[in-house]
Amino acid sequence: METKRYFIVAIDDDDTILDMYKSGLVDFEVSAFSNPIKAKEFLFSNQKKPDLILMDIMMPNLDGISFIREIRSNDNLSSIPIITVSGLADAATLNDAMLFGATDYVIKPFDIIELSDKIKNIIRKYSNRTNKEAK
Repeated sequence: METKRYFIVAIDDDDTILDMYKSGLVDFEVSAFSNPIKAKEFLFSNQKKPDLILMDIMMPNLDGISFIREIRSNDNLSSIPIITVSGLADAATLNDAMLFGATDYVIKPFDIIELSDKIKNIIRKYSNRTNKEAK
């Protein structure tokens, strides 16, 4: 029996980070976007709903916290877990991310194996919650 490969949308303006996601998150299907506007178009088009979103906070054109607010206000996307990823480790930024709807956060630089484990735990927790709500 084939196990499901969870689908992750990764948004970061740093191509090195996106390459790390694509090569290091081997247990997942990763769709990477360096342009947050393109990521927004994809997510809001309802083409394929991700199981989790990895989102940089500091990006040009659309910052991650504003993007999270938009996702949380969309009925089709609001329940998707979001991990914010940032080089900013100050409490105010992390607090804002959590306040506006991030599920968790990771500070750059990060260990890709630890991130993979965190993703699996969050998806497992959210899929258990969704299954209970569907019953």
